[in-house]
Amino acid sequence: MKTLLSSIALVAAIALTPLAAGAQTGSQTARKVFSGEPAHLQKAKTEKQARQDCQRQFRGAKESKSALRIKVNSCVQEAMQGN
Repeated sequence: MKTLLSSIALVAAIALTPLAAGAQTGSQTARKVFSGEPAHLQKAKTEKQARQDCQRQFRGAKESKSALRIKVNSCVQEAMQGN
């Protein structure tokens, strides 16, 4: 009985080894793909940089706060996309 259980365990271990190795390879590949720096868009800015630039651009404008907020938000979105 003991040899039967150990042989079943051995067969199960042998059967599961390729699955574990395949999963490891996939995770290693994913790690390599996602480990580097993100691709930079030309002239794209971080949200902080874009917000600062847009606020400088609209400083002193004679419009309502809500209109300025809408314009600044759209300006930030465009600057983050590199437009």
